[in-house]
Amino acid sequence: MGNDHRPNAGRSDALPCGPVNHDATQTGGAPGPAVRAEGLGRRYGSGEAAIDALRDVDIQFPRGEFTAVMGPSGSGKSTLLHCLAGLDRPTSGSVTIDGTALSGLSDRDLTVLRRSAIGFIFQSFNLLPMLTARENVALPLRIAGERDSDGRVDAVLADVGLADRAGHKPSELSGGQQQRVAIARALVAEPTVIFADEPTGNLDSASGHEILDLLRRAVDERGRTVVMVTHDPRAASIADRVVMLSDGRVVMDRAGMDADQVYEAVRTLDPA
Repeated sequence: MGNDHRPNAGRSDALPCGPVNHDATQTGGAPGPAVRAEGLGRRYGSGEAAIDALRDVDIQFPRGEFTAVMGPSGSGKSTLLHCLAGLDRPTSGSVTIDGTALSGLSDRDLTVLRRSAIGFIFQSFNLLPMLTARENVALPLRIAGERDSDGRVDAVLADVGLADRAGHKPSELSGGQQQRVAIARALVAEPTVIFADEPTGNLDSASGHEILDLLRRAVDERGRTVVMVTHDPRAASIADRVVMLSDGRVVMDRAGMDADQVYEAVRTLDPA
């Protein structure tokens, strides 16, 4: 495992793999981190059957940074992602995105914020099967009542290498192509942060490599903030920072790790 697994390693045109110093003006957001959680807790059930999926988590994600979140099964990593993205309500604590506290928002206002400030990439793609790739990517704009007057949809499809597949439905695309459509859909509204939940989990290694490269480019070229849950040390090694969870708590937060270091950290945390 001694090789550099970053997608562009060894290429003369490789994109920078370190964090880009984007200020709030460059990324179009309010001052401060893109995402902040303070005292975050999530309990399921009650009494003796209660399970604390998150326990008093304090964490922030600077603008223009790629963070990988890892941990054993049941550590709380997906719960953290869902609470940060407003897909689940925490039991305690607070989440702030682009300077807006989620706890004070109505369901309608939270939906509006998710449309404008958050992109989410699912492991299972979550594309609408009756729509073409172009229509799936355009969906967030249509729901928000916006017109694609500046050609953003076709531009972002071209960016992910699918200009010639824009008219194809998901059933006519490979798994890697479907995930690229999902990434384009997450990018089209130019969100503050993109959350990705095991985005390479259903893909072969070559397709997974392409997806990781696109996420890396979203940070380096577009100034987006990316928070990715993964179980793969090679995937985590392309991030600027790796956060480890165990039993609902952050137990490690470290920058600049290569695949070997990530693997060793995972092995130490979960020897099984």
